[in-house]
Amino acid sequence: MQTNEAIEAESRPLLGVNNIEVIYDHVILVLKGVSLEVPEGGTVALLGANGAGKSTTLKAISNLLGAERGDVTKGSIEYRGDRVDKLDPNELVKRGVIQVMEGRHCFEHLTVEENLMTGAYTRRDGRAAIAESLEKVYHYFPRLKERRTALAGYTSGGEQQMTAIGRALMANPSMMLLDEPSMGLAPQLVEEIFEIVNDLNKKEGVSILLAEQNTMVALKYSDYGYILENGRIVMDGAAEELRENDDVKEFYLGLSSGGRRSFRDVKHYRRRKRWL
Repeated sequence: MQTNEAIEAESRPLLGVNNIEVIYDHVILVLKGVSLEVPEGGTVALLGANGAGKSTTLKAISNLLGAERGDVTKGSIEYRGDRVDKLDPNELVKRGVIQVMEGRHCFEHLTVEENLMTGAYTRRDGRAAIAESLEKVYHYFPRLKERRTALAGYTSGGEQQMTAIGRALMANPSMMLLDEPSMGLAPQLVEEIFEIVNDLNKKEGVSILLAEQNTMVALKYSDYGYILENGRIVMDGAAEELRENDDVKEFYLGLSSGGRRSFRDVKHYRRRKRWL
């Protein structure tokens, strides 16, 4: 028979963001009472237009705000039931939370394989385990194996995004925070990368929090979604429900019951959204 503590631990989300506020330069309020949850083994989408606060939310979780003179001034962030918003970023990585930054950040002067190996710098489980992880990355990203000796700065945008995700996978994460993985990529490449991310979630058990402007593709590969606007969560729900929601369709996809609308019509619609 399970104890109350065991039952509570099972029902607790892997990641819990609880009513946080973020201020930059002690003046600029960017996030206002943001709360969200990511269950163990789940994929959750954080949606919204450019400037809505998606990247700030991920940086708050991974404790990278300090480098940009930002600070979580209210609320808390919990991972596996422990409060983590005061930890060093390095300590959070050791606990298994890895962020893939927006913009396909790679070390341009290093080869693809050298970039991947930098992701294992916090590991202490030996060379054999790291070599096994490298082969796993090449299994999911066969193109990187072909390009392993190429300088990362001379690879394509899609290959750099694969390198960034593969480098995060080398840290043996239990949770990945992906910031705009579709940015600047052709639609075919976007589908390819999201299929791989989906495999990492389903086959490797990596929980995913995905910040993305591409609402359609994000909800296709997610279980649950939150919509951010002007630093606030304005809507959340199961991904399937959000895909069928008329407000989401019209505002984020430019669709309505009468078909696709013009940009001017969508802009006008913004003035009467039901959540404002």
